[in-house]
Amino acid sequence: MPLSFNVQTNETAAQLVDTLRSAFNTPEEFRPAHARGILINGKYTPTSEAASLSKAPHFNQESTSVTVRFSNSTGLPQIPDNENDANPRGFALRFNLPEKDGRRQHTDIIAHSTPFFPSNTGQEFLELLKAIGGSGDPKTPKPTPIEVYLSQNPAAKEFVAAPKPTPASFATENYFGVNAFKLVDYDGKGTFIRWRITPDAGTSHLSDEEAKTKDPAFLHNEIQTRIIDGKPSMSLYAQIANDGDTTNEATVRWPEDRKLVKMGTIYLESVADDNDERQRNIIFDPVPRVDGVEPSEDPIIDMRASIYLISGKQRREAGPHH
Repeated sequence: MPLSFNVQTNETAAQLVDTLRSAFNTPEEFRPAHARGILINGKYTPTSEAASLSKAPHFNQESTSVTVRFSNSTGLPQIPDNENDANPRGFALRFNLPEKDGRRQHTDIIAHSTPFFPSNTGQEFLELLKAIGGSGDPKTPKPTPIEVYLSQNPAAKEFVAAPKPTPASFATENYFGVNAFKLVDYDGKGTFIRWRITPDAGTSHLSDEEAKTKDPAFLHNEIQTRIIDGKPSMSLYAQIANDGDTTNEATVRWPEDRKLVKMGTIYLESVADDNDERQRNIIFDPVPRVDGVEPSEDPIIDMRASIYLISGKQRREAGPHH
């Protein structure tokens, strides 16, 4: 019954938003996760390989205007850029498509700076957050709820244990889309992929000691300087699934020997005007909603879409921060 699934998804999503907000005491005008970020205007130019894999407009026209949001983890709007908890970093990419029937169209890609993901369903993620919430007091008896949860959930344990170093720049980090999508070409042929975004300047990370010496806003300042100095760029890749690869579980990574197809280049051109206001109003959508890109059966895609929509409405209703 699709309807009951959607109701269930929305209920779980609402609980997740509430749980995330209460974990960080995040005000409603900010995102409950990845609260601190910066919006960049840019453009995307596709490769010929992109057009051969998908009939979507942005893969078939010369260039498309894009909006990029780099962000820090957690729901803390002022989390210092040099704090460990600000990893993994987020990367959201909006392709601003041509108008259709007088309405603005867009499609988005959402990624973060680790290929790992802790949960396959919204319910699992909610249980993880509750376990974290129940383990904060030093007097909590051992094993704590989070220790128990991680011992029973290997994917969450891998996600927590995976190295998450601080990047030297938002533009020297790799970003991974953990959900699978299906690209569809003009003949109707489908190809399952996962997105990757790599820095054309090469990756560069800081040691914990180097990060400690940095300014609390060093990443947000550095990306602005870098753009003024010379329009940095990033490459969009599609990691192609082999037959039999899992496409409906975000925690299952594909082997590194899977083919990577370069889909195009993202140029970072200017910092968006009215950055705070625009960040409050933009709601990125994990569901592609464009001809030529389809969601897989991964339940996290719909769950994330519901979470982003709920928190987006809350931000818009809360109004500007005073």
